[in-house]
Amino acid sequence: MNMKDWLRKHPEVRTIRVAAADLNGQARGKRVPARFAESVVKNGTRFPFSVLNLDIWGEDIDDSPLVFEQGDQDGVLKPTERGFMPMPWLEAPTALLPIWMFRENGQPYEGDPRHALNAVVQRYKARGLTPVVAMELEFFLIDDSGKTLQVPPSPRSGKRRKAAETLSIRALDAFDTFFTDLYDACEAMDIPADTSTSETGLGQFEVNLMHCDDALRAADDAWLFKMLVKGLARRHGFAASFMAKPYPEYSGSGLHTHFSVIDEKGENVFDSGGPKGTQMLRHAVAGCLNAMHDSTLVFAPHQNSYERLVPGKHAPTSIGWGYENRTTAIRIPAGSPSARRIEHRVAGGDVNPYLMLTAILGAALCGIEDQQEPPSAITGNAYAMDLPQIPTDWEAAIEAFEHSDTLYRFLPKELIRNFVQTKRQELHYIAELSAEERVELYLDTV
Repeated sequence: MNMKDWLRKHPEVRTIRVAAADLNGQARGKRVPARFAESVVKNGTRFPFSVLNLDIWGEDIDDSPLVFEQGDQDGVLKPTERGFMPMPWLEAPTALLPIWMFRENGQPYEGDPRHALNAVVQRYKARGLTPVVAMELEFFLIDDSGKTLQVPPSPRSGKRRKAAETLSIRALDAFDTFFTDLYDACEAMDIPADTSTSETGLGQFEVNLMHCDDALRAADDAWLFKMLVKGLARRHGFAASFMAKPYPEYSGSGLHTHFSVIDEKGENVFDSGGPKGTQMLRHAVAGCLNAMHDSTLVFAPHQNSYERLVPGKHAPTSIGWGYENRTTAIRIPAGSPSARRIEHRVAGGDVNPYLMLTAILGAALCGIEDQQEPPSAITGNAYAMDLPQIPTDWEAAIEAFEHSDTLYRFLPKELIRNFVQTKRQELHYIAELSAEERVELYLDTV
């Protein structure tokens, strides 16, 4: 269905939101009366390039060349191929139109994370290859109405279960009305939500998004899903957060990505017919490992992200890979050879999905292009081994990202510069906040 037909089929929609993802994955855009929507579809809309480069508070970046040096010029934002979709977490019937940014001459804006991902996907296509991506998103349901965060009371029993409930059906049942609404909303928004499970954290859950042979769409799904979960939880009277580590004493939330690559015949190029996978799988693993240290800022973009990356807490801290080994940063899951794939386990739930997929798929492609070889696969506990380490603090990750010789192969220079400036500004101002103020900041934003 084209976009104009969608509007005609939904006369109840009175307003639309047009929104793009900034570097932090925040939705930036405008509210438009529905009667002007066709103009947006045809002509796009405009706002400054600097809007995709705001800090976590939504403030301009100090000394950004986008603001005063370039006169705070406008970009042209056009609808993505996704088109209109409902926003089921709002009271009034409203449609969301995802958009992405271009220059006046029609060229993609290099600071738009969705364009960065598209550029990597096109490089795969030039080699006759297509990435197939699935994601597992963890989040917490939280009662943030008091001075301390706690699990919300069950809408069914009114009780709070103050314990981790790993794979607990009871925990899922306790929030059945929320999850029923969530799956209905995913259906309406065409987000391929699959299984949901209760996880090891307090009020923590995971929802899997089905594998998809369109990486842009997979990133869209993750971005939209995060927006939906947070909005819908508020309608149910509590918060949902993808914050990496809301509770110091419990495991944090990850966003694990599974990917394989198919050729022009639709065959999985990682499938060797056995459990080990092909040489191309090894090249892709090597590429991911070689870029991991320098791209950690993408996988752990916030101050709170580094509270998750601690040994023995279900998040990787060292750079290594293994078969069916959840202590490693890169895991090759067991199962049918035709489904042989790579699981990248570093990212927290607080990431920008577009940047995350760009970093993962871009690094894997570098490994494939250079025929890189990985070190030996790890057996046993990776936490107890002497391995290269992921940066353990935010400032070190910013330094590694800024001065990398690797990332320029799959991230535009303008995006790298903008992201570094954003993170340096946040690093400066977050140092002034108390622990409680930091939690308050991240709870709703990321």
